[in-house]
Amino acid sequence: MSSRSKRKQVPGDMFPGMPDMLAKKPPKAEEGEHEARTLDEAIARTHEILDEALAAYPETAGIYWMFSGGNDSVIVGHLLRGRYNAVLHVNTGTGIPETTHHVRDVADAWGDTLHELHPRNTYDDLILGKVIASTGPNAGKRAVWKGFPGPAGHKVMYRHLKDEPLMTFRNSVLGDQRRLPRAERRRVIYLGGMRWAETDRRFRNAEAIDPAGSIVWVSPLVHWTDAHMREYRSRHRCQQDHDHAKHRLCFEGALPLNEVTEHIHMSGECLCGAYAKPGELDEIEFFYPETAARLRALEGRAEAAGLPACRWGQKPPGESSDAAAGRLCSSCVSVPGQDDLIDQWRDAGLITEDQHAAFLRTA
Repeated sequence: MSSRSKRKQVPGDMFPGMPDMLAKKPPKAEEGEHEARTLDEAIARTHEILDEALAAYPETAGIYWMFSGGNDSVIVGHLLRGRYNAVLHVNTGTGIPETTHHVRDVADAWGDTLHELHPRNTYDDLILGKVIASTGPNAGKRAVWKGFPGPAGHKVMYRHLKDEPLMTFRNSVLGDQRRLPRAERRRVIYLGGMRWAETDRRFRNAEAIDPAGSIVWVSPLVHWTDAHMREYRSRHRCQQDHDHAKHRLCFEGALPLNEVTEHIHMSGECLCGAYAKPGELDEIEFFYPETAARLRALEGRAEAAGLPACRWGQKPPGESSDAAAGRLCSSCVSVPGQDDLIDQWRDAGLITEDQHAAFLRTA
């Protein structure tokens, strides 16, 4: 099984109030961090983690909740409302627009300041080889990438589409600190949704507080199990049998729901395709045909330009599958086979039996 495959936990929900824990201690867990906790104890620990980060880095200039539109990151913001200064959403230009609309609507409903970040270099330009290296031996000579990425190209896509906008925002907050004594330099805190229970890679590498230069990456849910997440959603998301308000914001304090996550089981905020599974573009097309049409049009332009890697989601020959995923890419995992999502859609009533059969015929 791939090292980035989804970690397995005992199926089934906890009864409310029951403690839960991972079966093994994560390598980077602090002493006492790996222990059984009820949901309320896990919530208390979440606030402690942020308190510890602020105590360790009192020169912090701002706390920013990174909201992808996904099911995990929304809990971070819901739980820590009032403790962050603003919301950050990286609009990579590759994703499903409905997810960005969801982020905007939630920030507006909660009265939060939203900073929607955009990459300097577009995905289309990266794929078509129009972004020329600005540093290193190839500066001014060669493109940083050409064609659609497989796992080996993920690092390039992550750097240009997500990391660079976040670094630019950091600089806008902190300014140029190079001439300041190290003790006087400020930092920003980025709140993310990484959890040890997500993937094997996250199990090995995630930390509650992870300083990197002038950014302190804080993962306040790092200790939460899947059962904690399910219980929290059940506690705070509207469960009434009625016509829900948009994003299920049916009452004050409701936990929002992004319909994209219900349809394709991921936030869809970034569709670079580096770790796409077989048939994923067809799944996206079923619910979001305009997004799929945009990607297929780019395929046509890549093919016309004579690029060998001219198909979205197809790993170029000879590529390794062991490239590292970025901090913000929880759904960038290698999948050994096609997940049978259309069966789940049928069973959940999202599609009819006839639609299910039609999809199988064309898949």
